[in-house]
Amino acid sequence: MPLSLSRFLQLAHILSVTCYFHSTITSGAADTKAIAPPKFQYAHKEINIPAATSGEKKRREFSLKHALDYLENGAKAWTRERKCIACHTNASYLLTRPALTTFAGKPDSEIRDFFVSELEKFQKTGPAALQRGLTPTKVVYLAAGLAEWDAHVTGTLSHETKAALRLMLAVQSKDGSWGNLDCWPPHESSSFQSTTVAAMALTTAPGWMDEVQTDKTLNTSFEKMKNYLRSSELPHDYARLLLLWSATQTPGLITKEQKNKIQQIVWQHQHSDGGWSIRDFSKPEKWGKGNRAEKLRAEPDFSKPASDGHMTGLSVLVMRACGVPSDDPRIRKATTWLLNNQRESGRW
Repeated sequence: MPLSLSRFLQLAHILSVTCYFHSTITSGAADTKAIAPPKFQYAHKEINIPAATSGEKKRREFSLKHALDYLENGAKAWTRERKCIACHTNASYLLTRPALTTFAGKPDSEIRDFFVSELEKFQKTGPAALQRGLTPTKVVYLAAGLAEWDAHVTGTLSHETKAALRLMLAVQSKDGSWGNLDCWPPHESSSFQSTTVAAMALTTAPGWMDEVQTDKTLNTSFEKMKNYLRSSELPHDYARLLLLWSATQTPGLITKEQKNKIQQIVWQHQHSDGGWSIRDFSKPEKWGKGNRAEKLRAEPDFSKPASDGHMTGLSVLVMRACGVPSDDPRIRKATTWLLNNQRESGRW
């Protein structure tokens, strides 16, 4: 089956999420003391994926097999070794891989099974503990991953997903958001980011919105979430892009004028080579509490950052969801960049 543009971009986005996050938090460019780079990005017994480096060779042509192997092995190694839900690895895997089912086959159920086991643990955890640290965001990704599985693999809302969504709404903050750590960009840098994932979880789960419309308590939580997303002061253009993405699944979240304005901003950030860089979408001080600012400013290409897979895949994915046609010259240029920049490991 030919690789459609939309499915390719789903794949590019998830691959680049894990690669970008890892390379950002392990780079030693701004450290006062030299830190030896890790040998592996993900490792557990027979799974050993070399650490991401800027010098990794690019593939001569796009390989779906290498991309899927990288996704599968990275998610499994993290899950088996760390035994936790991580936004940038197994959570992003379950959030995106199910959408590839129609042409790449059903995902291995190992990650879903782990998420279900984590759900059972969370259900036994006291309310106060569920509100601490990154836990609300973990619950959000848990529910979102199970919702994507139901939407693309089984087509039916499972009792596990229903339980996860109800738990997610139970840990919602009074202002309508879900707590985050405000430290590591992009996934652990704001409650706004985690709330956009929650919005997509609620609208993705098959039939769930029917329950929201008929259940007063659920509907109240849903409206609180929408009001939070609408009224929040957006710290950067990355948050604006996430708001735009959420709006493609939540009718009425933003106005047509807001939609057009954000799209214009995204197009303005596109590089001449067709790609985008996440570092153009926010000043270092605006990521969370700004604790990564010094490190980001010390990167060799800070003044002119190169295009990266995460921002390119995400930008095109959202623009396509907004109705921009696949034959738009800007979309085609971005797709060409993605096809030409896959690394030997399968990632971007």
